Parts: sequence; structure tokens; C-alpha cells
Amino acid sequence: MDTGLKDRVAIVAASSQGIGKATALSFAAEGAHLALCARRQEPLEALAREISGRYGVQVHISSFDVSDDLAVRNFVNSTYQRFGRIDICVTNAGGPPAKAFLATTMDEWDRAWQLNLRSIVSFAQAVIPYMQQQQWGRLITLTSYTVKQPVPELVLSNSIRAGVMGLVRSLAGQFGPDGITVNNVGPGFTSTARAEELLEKRASDRGLTVDQIKKELLAEIPVRRMATPEEVAAAILWLASKQAACVTGQTILVDGGAYRGL
Repeated sequence: MDTGLKDRVAIVAASSQGIGKATALSFAAEGAHLALCARRQEPLEALAREISGRYGVQVHISSFDVSDDLAVRNFVNSTYQRFGRIDICVTNAGGPPAKAFLATTMDEWDRAWQLNLRSIVSFAQAVIPYMQQQQWGRLITLTSYTVKQPVPELVLSNSIRAGVMGLVRSLAGQFGPDGITVNNVGPGFTSTARAEELLEKRASDRGLTVDQIKKELLAEIPVRRMATPEEVAAAILWLASKQAACVTGQTILVDGGAYRGL
């Protein structure tokens, strides 16, 4: 299938590991040039070398915290200066800590808002004017299936990420006439370091082993396994493709059927 992504320019945030890294590799395999960011420089450099060597596309990298508005804007502007266009922006950031409500602090609420909602606003404000110039763009946010089905110990994520859905719907309606689609991907439990962290917390809280907790978790997922980062990346890639040109304002869950609502 021709995705129409060859020679497009894609920004992928938090791309040094996990779903972000899988997404960057998926875009590179389609011939897209990349602008990658994460907090640590060394993994970004290693990924850039891997991508350039395997796929021959251009890669621009920068290390910073996505909660820094000025750093986000500078990165987006430098991406445009490097490539002369920005076609796709995949926003991504690490999830807030797994805690029960009464164990959370106001500082943690502020940090979750800055990292998991405000950073998306920063990226959107920076990339949309460039997309408007070319009357084509794809803005894809990466959140969690908790936007549809809250997880008890993820109250910070349950609350803050739900706001992303409102933002996605709002931007889709406003910028559709400019040829820009805006969508959200919500992974369920996925084989990443984040999932291991959550399993370990559940095990600790309940006095069980991680294997016991994992067995219980998988029994609640109809496909009886976690998703892989590559499977989540495939959904992101499709939303960026020309085949998804009429899909906007949506949240696509990649959760193995764990969400049971309509």
C-alpha cells in the first residue's frame, strides 16, 4: 500500500524508546524524513544513526523537555528551517506517576498538566501555521485507553489525558478546512517500560508477584496479550497516511479489546 508518506517530514516526540521509537522507525521505513526529540541526547543520536543507515532518510534531533514551551517552539522552527516543511506531528510524553488520588500532590497535578496536555498545545500552536501554509497536515496525539476507561491507580492520567480528547475534537473542527486532520491514538497495556512499572506497582500494592498480576491483566484483554509498540505505531502511521485523509477528530484505541464500552 502506498501511504503517500515518502519525503514527508514528521516530528515524533519522546522518540528515543518505546512507542515513540517504533513510530519513528515506521515513518522512516515509508521514506519520511524525521525530526526527533526526547530528554536524553545519547539515545536520540543512536536512533538517528540507525535510521539514516537503514533507510537513508534525513534525521534532525534535539534533546529537551516537552513541557518547556520555548524549547518546543524552537525545535519546531528549526525543523522547518532544516526541511522547509512540516507535514506530520506526533505528540508524545511519558505518563504521570501511578498513584491513588489521595496520594497525589498538587505539584504532581501541575506536572501532569504541563507534560500531558500543555505540551500538546505547545506543539499544535507551533506546527499548525506551517501546515496551513501548505494546506496539508496531520496532528496525532498519543495518550492512553484511559481516556475511555479509567484505570484505578492512574488518576492523574485518567483526568489530564481526557482533556486531550476535547482538544483533538476542537482542533479537528477548526482546521479541517485547511487540509489538516487531528486524531488521537490511545494504547492499552503495551510491552514497554511504562507497563512494567505499572505491573510492579500493582504487585507491590497487593503483595503478589509481577507474574501473578500480569496473568490477571491478560485475562481481562480479549486478545490475551499486550500490544507491541510496533502495533501502536502502525495505527499512528495509518492516521498520517493519505488513506486516512477523511478521518479526523477521532480516538483510535489499540488495546486488544480491553475497553468494553460502545
